[in-house]
Amino acid sequence: MTSVEERVRIFADHRESASNVNKHLEELGATVECRQLKVGDYILSERVCVERKTTSDFLSSMMNQRLFRQLEEISGNFDSPVLIMEGSPSNLFCNGIHPNAVRGALSSISIDYRIPMLWTHNPKETAAQIYRMAHREQIGKTTEFSVRGAKKPAETGRLQEFIVAGLPSINSRLSARLLERFGSVRGVFTATEEELMEIDKIGQKKAGQIFDILHRKYKKPKKR
Repeated sequence: MTSVEERVRIFADHRESASNVNKHLEELGATVECRQLKVGDYILSERVCVERKTTSDFLSSMMNQRLFRQLEEISGNFDSPVLIMEGSPSNLFCNGIHPNAVRGALSSISIDYRIPMLWTHNPKETAAQIYRMAHREQIGKTTEFSVRGAKKPAETGRLQEFIVAGLPSINSRLSARLLERFGSVRGVFTATEEELMEIDKIGQKKAGQIFDILHRKYKKPKKR
């Protein structure tokens, strides 16, 4: 049993109280202080902050761009940010979102943001992982830590590149070229096929696919 002097201290965002992770952390012997955190879900030390996502939350935050704003903020404020993904990886590919969009988001997290992802099955396992990281950061250390202040602004350019990279056959490099040529996401989306074909590596077929997906009338997909 952890003594009071050696008790792990964790700052948790108040919105995480409904997940049962906090309860399991306290069962493990941690002192959990709920706050309205400006960045991340769990602060474990001056350098380590955890963003926790269930698979369903990951997908919804990916689609509305909230995910990348959060990753930008956590990586900008902490030296060692961590993303904990709770649930089964297979759940990311059975919700009607194109698999390549999901793979692109996962690739961006690892390559662009350089944030490690740790997978857990449930809140109890998430708590065990968070506790072990906090224990590693705190026990035997003499430095105290506190909740960070104001969050840094998100990098708009990266968000714009991600939006454009969601178009057919467009990778991050082509996304940047399109934005440089047309000046904004709106500029890319309103470009003609002929204007799109002026970009290196975008031929007639690819330009047609992009133009079609941007202008075709929406039809709600059938449920799988």
